[in-house]
Amino acid sequence: MCTGKCARCLGLSLIPLSLICIVANALLLVPDGKTTWTDSNLSLQVWLMGGFIGGGLMVLCPGIAAVRAGGKGCCGAGCCGNRCRMLRSVFSSAFGMLGAIYCLSVSGTGLRIGPKCLINNKWDYHFQETQGSYLRNDTLWDLCEAPPHVVPWNVTLFSLLVVASSLEIVLCGIQLVNATFGVLCGDCRKKGEVQ
Repeated sequence: MCTGKCARCLGLSLIPLSLICIVANALLLVPDGKTTWTDSNLSLQVWLMGGFIGGGLMVLCPGIAAVRAGGKGCCGAGCCGNRCRMLRSVFSSAFGMLGAIYCLSVSGTGLRIGPKCLINNKWDYHFQETQGSYLRNDTLWDLCEAPPHVVPWNVTLFSLLVVASSLEIVLCGIQLVNATFGVLCGDCRKKGEVQ
């Protein structure tokens, strides 16, 4: 596969993943689908916006850059123009990898610590001491009085963010290597094939 076609394919994979991260992070802000919970009732990992900033916006940029790198060059059609876009894609892919790593670390920490919830009239990270073992014991999940169903809500969405950001790291890494080859070697497509 040529570097341009590969870049376009990777970019078209990164864009939906970044949108999934944005939506998952937005849903974390409304536990159980209700907006009645304040910032003091939500965990720090939700407010760090790992899915919105890291896995979302910071990966959306390299996704778009990769799609553009697969098309005509910025200086017109041909080898030189495509190399310009590939060079831009190298830097934005590195930026995207940092964002995806940020999302992965915040989401992983959110899973390990657990949600902030109300148990016995005390708001705290009650599952922090379990070091993530609460994930396997769903009978503990019902101990949280408020927000209702916050544990499965957080587990589902943070798990989704972990999977999506892991895929983003892999895809951004592949695009980083692909774009580097595109800068050094050019695109193997013929002039008539470039769209």
